[in-house]
Amino acid sequence: MTDVVEPARPDLVPDVPVALDKLVRRVLCNNPGMMSGPGTNTYLVGIDEVAVIDPGPEDEGHTDAIVGAAGADAIRWILCTHTHPDHSPGVPALQERTGAEVLAFDDRDGLVCDRHLADGDTVEATEFTLRAVHTPGHASNHLCYLLERERMLFTGDHVMDGSTVVISPPDGDMAAYLESIRRLQAWRPALRSIAPAHGHLIDDPAAKLDEYLTHRLAREAQVLAELEASMPEGAGTELLVEKIYTDVHELLHPVARRSVWAHLRKLGDEGLAATIDRDDPDATWFTPDR
Repeated sequence: MTDVVEPARPDLVPDVPVALDKLVRRVLCNNPGMMSGPGTNTYLVGIDEVAVIDPGPEDEGHTDAIVGAAGADAIRWILCTHTHPDHSPGVPALQERTGAEVLAFDDRDGLVCDRHLADGDTVEATEFTLRAVHTPGHASNHLCYLLERERMLFTGDHVMDGSTVVISPPDGDMAAYLESIRRLQAWRPALRSIAPAHGHLIDDPAAKLDEYLTHRLAREAQVLAELEASMPEGAGTELLVEKIYTDVHELLHPVARRSVWAHLRKLGDEGLAATIDRDDPDATWFTPDR
C-alpha cells in the first residue's frame, strides 16, 4: 500500500497509512467513540526494521492494514504505551502474523510481554532509537516513546490532540500525572513534535504541555473552591461535576466524575480535603478545619 504524505491537518481516514516523517507512518484504527475520538493511532517507526506502537483493539482489518503498511517481515517490535482496551488487545494477532517481540512496562489486562521496559530503556534499530519514558498518571504502567534523533514523542494517552486526558483512580493518579507533564516540560533538548494516540500530530509540544498543565491546575482550583463553598455539608463528585462542568455535555459527566475524584484524592494527600473513604468514588468530601 502506498503511503499518503500528510498535509497540515488532513481528514483522519481509517486504515490508510500516512507518512508523518521519513521514518514514521500512522495508521488510524476504525474505532471512533466518546473516549477514543477519531480512533486509535497506530504508529510504524522505521523502514528496514519496523517498530509498531499501539496496535489498538482486536480488529482484523486494522491488523491487515498495519501488516500491509510495513510488510510482515519488517515488523520486529510491538510496543504498547499502556494496556487500556483501545491500545493493546491487537497485540496477539499482530504478533502471530509477524513473530515480533512484544514490549511494554508490564504484563497486565491480558497483555503478555517478551520484554519489560523501564524508564530509559531503548529499542535500537539500524535506522533509529526509541527510548521508553515512564509517564504514570493516566495509567500507572504508561510509557511514552521518544524517537531520539527526530525528537518526536509518541505519547499514547498521556497527551492527546483535541481533548484532555481522563485520570481515573485508583490506577490513575493526578499527582503522578501532573509530575509527568512537568517532567516533559523541563526536557532539554525540547521536543519537536508529539504523536498522540488520538488525533493529529502536535507540532508545538511546549504550548500543548503548557495548556494541559494550566487546564488541570484550573480544574483543581475549581474543585477546591466549590468544595469550600459546600461546607459544612460537604460535596461528592456528582455535585462537584454539576457545578464545574457546565460547558460539558451530560453524557460526559460520568467520565468527568473520575477526574474530579482524582483531584480530590490529590487534595486529600496535600491536606486540603478530607473524606471518610478516599477509595469510594461516591464519598462526600470536606475541607478540613484551618
